[in-house]
Amino acid sequence: MDDDDGDRFSDAIRLLLLIAAVSGPLNEPEKLNAPRDAVAVLRAEGRLQKLDFWLRNPDYLAHELLNDYEREEEPINLELASSILDSDEPEICSIPMLRYLFGAFEYIDQAMSILAAPRLVLVVPRRTANRVLQDNYYLTAKGRAVADQATKQFPVLAWYTERAHLVQALAEATGHTVLALRKRQYLQRDYAQTPLNEPIPSIANHARARLARLRAEAEEDVA
Repeated sequence: MDDDDGDRFSDAIRLLLLIAAVSGPLNEPEKLNAPRDAVAVLRAEGRLQKLDFWLRNPDYLAHELLNDYEREEEPINLELASSILDSDEPEICSIPMLRYLFGAFEYIDQAMSILAAPRLVLVVPRRTANRVLQDNYYLTAKGRAVADQATKQFPVLAWYTERAHLVQALAEATGHTVLALRKRQYLQRDYAQTPLNEPIPSIANHARARLARLRAEAEEDVA
């Protein structure tokens, strides 16, 4: 297996675990048109790309948790950010993405084809007579079973599921629309100022400095 094949397979596993963690139940109209073995759906590639960015970039995920901590003063957000930034997770788990016109993006067609061939995740476009409105990602019963089996057989993969649930909670608090997620990610200066078609840089050092400041402030409040 060459490096490209390995990267595509790794991308496919990550996307399967992400979709399995964040996809939701089908509504009634979808049940009529969904693949026969679909059990959940993630709507819109734009949403998938935005969620994948936070999964692939733990430093940006921690940054958003610190934003929520400052806004809501919920200690759990500080604890979750600490669990990321006190480890080497931002360094060893980071998979950079390029910045395109509408934010972080990566072509996922090859990875999705790996999932579609055995019917783990099926991509179904929602279209009008003239154009495709969005791609929907249907998780099948087999896809759910493979995701569950993978995390049991290879416990290291459970990290993706755990972080995906955290990403899901962050997205739901944001509004979960593609536009809301895009706007939130563009509020981060390093992200927004990345030149088009360039990798979005790490903010791990900035996030750790911010965490230290917020911890010190919290300790002063307790004292």
